[in-house]
Amino acid sequence: MASSPVRFRDPGKKPYAFLVDAVLVRCPGCGGQARIARLASETYWWSPRRLTCVGCGLSRLNHGRVLSFSGRAAEPVDPWFGLPLWLSARTRHGHVWAYNREHLALVRQFVQATLRERAAWYDTDVKMTAVARLPRWMVKAGNCDEILRALGRAAAAC
Repeated sequence: MASSPVRFRDPGKKPYAFLVDAVLVRCPGCGGQARIARLASETYWWSPRRLTCVGCGLSRLNHGRVLSFSGRAAEPVDPWFGLPLWLSARTRHGHVWAYNREHLALVRQFVQATLRERAAWYDTDVKMTAVARLPRWMVKAGNCDEILRALGRAAAAC
């Protein structure tokens, strides 16, 4: 008896939606896990942020509005301080990365699914969702095992 396919429906979350909450990065002081979080109660991704590390006590402030998204960097970095992302792993095709655990879970669900459903073509902003913007090599079914192993390595770092 054949097993039923694992279904994934694109929730329609934009890539910037994962920047509103905390972003996990590598601490520039000790190399451990640091966290970038909002200062104010604003829910914008360009609002002021604070970098804090529990390991060494490092704390830095970014006043907001100055963001840098590097498209083809050697290593994925955060847009405020330019620090390497904590949830990142290298594959032979490129980097697999996520801003936080929620982002990592979404990418993992997408890669594991055997049946991937997107919103209808006539819905607005369909091409701008986080899942729709994944690179082609992450979408290919032949790379599924390698990507899942890389996601597991990234998750194990937490």
